Amino acid sequence: MRPRLALVPGEPAGIGPELCVRLAHRGCAADLVAYADPDALRAAADAIGMTLRLRDPGQTCGPGELALHPVPQARPTRFGHADPDNAAAVVQALHEGGAACLSGECQGLVTGPVHKASINDGGIPYTGTTELLAAQAGTAVVMMLANPTLRVALATTHLPLRAVADAITAAGLTLTLQVLHAALVRDFGLAAPRIAVLGLNPHAGEDGHLGHEEIDTLIPVMRALAAQGMDLIGPLPADTAFLPQKLAGFDAVLAMYHDQGLPVLKHAGFENAVNITLGLPYPRVAVDHGTALDLAGRGLADPSSLFAAADLCAQLGARRKSP
Repeated sequence: MRPRLALVPGEPAGIGPELCVRLAHRGCAADLVAYADPDALRAAADAIGMTLRLRDPGQTCGPGELALHPVPQARPTRFGHADPDNAAAVVQALHEGGAACLSGECQGLVTGPVHKASINDGGIPYTGTTELLAAQAGTAVVMMLANPTLRVALATTHLPLRAVADAITAAGLTLTLQVLHAALVRDFGLAAPRIAVLGLNPHAGEDGHLGHEEIDTLIPVMRALAAQGMDLIGPLPADTAFLPQKLAGFDAVLAMYHDQGLPVLKHAGFENAVNITLGLPYPRVAVDHGTALDLAGRGLADPSSLFAAADLCAQLGARRKSP
């Protein structure tokens, strides 16, 4: 079953548009519909010396062609210079791509990098695309990053470090593990996934000598969910949990905060890493890199992450679409 995917380039002044042009030439196992400003895509194609033909949604596209759902931006793109006046168009493209997935018009969403500061400077409160899509769908979600060898989900996402401990509650951790477990079963075909849970504190709290979050929150939640049939390992000290011999026994790792798990994943395979939003009614896969304003329009950006995101989203979308 060939799915249709909504493709949102993200920040028009960054590398997202040119990566979408490269994806149009390379293709994937899905029909792509770009939610973007047509002039931004054409400018990106011209800047990197590639052809691009924009077509109406529903038309068959060949190499170098891309179906377009136009989302006009306020000002022309200047590669390398994020313009807050275009923030509304960036957010609108995300909302419209998400809405197409919620309606069933598309079976998945692939997103490029956005410039959070520019969106906020444009007067739109914005913490991240994951949070935006969760609010639109009205569902609890979990951020998981993955590459061909490792999956790392997050108990908390974009928070200051001093706010993390208070954000890890029994109810929140329970929901996160339930969403993660369900997604591994449904979307990744793992009948009985094994999930490693990292401790919050050094040495996973050292039996209460280095913090009580493991004793007070993590262990009771894990025991309760294990009684319901989940295979959970931990809480594990984060400094040794990523050793290859240990990772071989896990299907995913749940880190307590952003910089506890993601540096390891990015070191293990940054170019092919993707960002997956678990818990939405549709698959959403994003690139695992930023806007790279310094590279935009120069033809130097590596498209590997967007290619990997589109390939994975196509697989997940086909699985959701199959009867």
